Amino acid sequence: MISLVRDGTPRAGVRGDRRLVALAVVAAVALGALSIVGGLLVFATLVIVGLFAACAYRPVFAPYLYLVTLPFLAGIERGALVPIARPNEALLAVLLAGACTGGLVRYLRGDSVRLRLRPLDVPLGCLVLLATVWPLASMMLRGQSPLGSDLSAVLPMCKLAALFLLVRMTVRTDAQLLRCTRLIIWPGVVIAVVAILQTLNVGPVLDLLAGWWATDNGGLSSRGTTTLGSSIATGDYIIICLSLVICCSLRGLLAKREALVAGFVLGAGVLAAGQFSTWIAAAVAVVVILRRYPQLRRRAVKFLPVVGVAVLVGAPAFLGRMSDFSEGFTVPRSWLGRWDNITHFYLPRLDDFGFVLGVSPDSVLPAPETWRDLIYLESGYLQLLWVGGLPLLAAFIWLSVAVLTTTSRLRTRLDTTGAFAATLEIAWWVVLVLSIIDIHLVLRGSGDLLFVLLAVVSGRCTRERS
Repeated sequence: MISLVRDGTPRAGVRGDRRLVALAVVAAVALGALSIVGGLLVFATLVIVGLFAACAYRPVFAPYLYLVTLPFLAGIERGALVPIARPNEALLAVLLAGACTGGLVRYLRGDSVRLRLRPLDVPLGCLVLLATVWPLASMMLRGQSPLGSDLSAVLPMCKLAALFLLVRMTVRTDAQLLRCTRLIIWPGVVIAVVAILQTLNVGPVLDLLAGWWATDNGGLSSRGTTTLGSSIATGDYIIICLSLVICCSLRGLLAKREALVAGFVLGAGVLAAGQFSTWIAAAVAVVVILRRYPQLRRRAVKFLPVVGVAVLVGAPAFLGRMSDFSEGFTVPRSWLGRWDNITHFYLPRLDDFGFVLGVSPDSVLPAPETWRDLIYLESGYLQLLWVGGLPLLAAFIWLSVAVLTTTSRLRTRLDTTGAFAATLEIAWWVVLVLSIIDIHLVLRGSGDLLFVLLAVVSGRCTRERS
């Protein structure tokens, strides 16, 4: 385990504080002047340099900054603000570079470096390799040359692996972990508010989303796509945040009022997401929570009024989706389209022993129809077989067993580690169940949170033995 946190923190005197404030004022004035004179490019360069320097000085700033901006940057289209990449991917590259530079300087200065392999690292490392290197190697072994789309398809998993390492290297203390907790929860609350306002057809919110964030369906107001640009990702993100609120409040890590406000808004956001898969995920999360915390069954009656108000707030999206059944459909209409895509475009290629070694890293196919351009594979388990075949599916099963085994040992702790372990267990059961109908492991936003939870739990899963 590599520690990038300094062992001792120097105390600054009053004079040092005044100098620091004066330097900050001068830097702010200079930054404003240069942005006016040099324009956006100079301003962006100075911001990048500032972020790099801040993360080099205090590497733990890197996960803080990434988490607080994650749900607002992850949904902006690739190339819209930054060439080739999404803004959150570019930000992660800068933050990671700064944190690694700071760690290298400390290492060269003689600070202690600890490198320890934890039990979850091996199955997770196998999953990452089999989701990135193996699909490309498998294509070349079959005489196919990977295209640019194949190379870009493996980048999300590479980004998640880098985020995992960043959190493992920097977040070390309980105070830092509790800070990360709030930096996850409160941006999630904002996302839930956006989902509610979006499904209530609030004009300024719809205009803002239409200008910067693409959506995963035809209408902006029918589902809560929010700034993540996906109602499925929004639902997963909110459920993870709500689970973290519950697990932290049960341990007394959050004030009652803070937990109540956050839980109320996030609960309404679950309905406002407007996704059947989100509501199924919520049911899975409730079952896991009630099984792990039976005392909540007796206390649940006290929260029924709050739950009732949250249901009313998020009801418009729910009622809109339930109209599918009033039109004579036995399942949601979108599920019929998914099944049609799977049976006509994906299963034929998997049947020809494609499931053994995988077909391609890129599961997006060009559509033969004129009314759509692309076809997406909307099944998590079939996605694993398509990308990496049986080896990748086996790696996912191995990691799942390791995650559930580790969380069962750590979830009884009463500190932030226990809260993160319990939240990871809930989120992982959601992934296991919902991967039948959707891809949830690497969804933008929620996939990042999953790997943050993995980093925290894996970094502390051997402390009980020592």
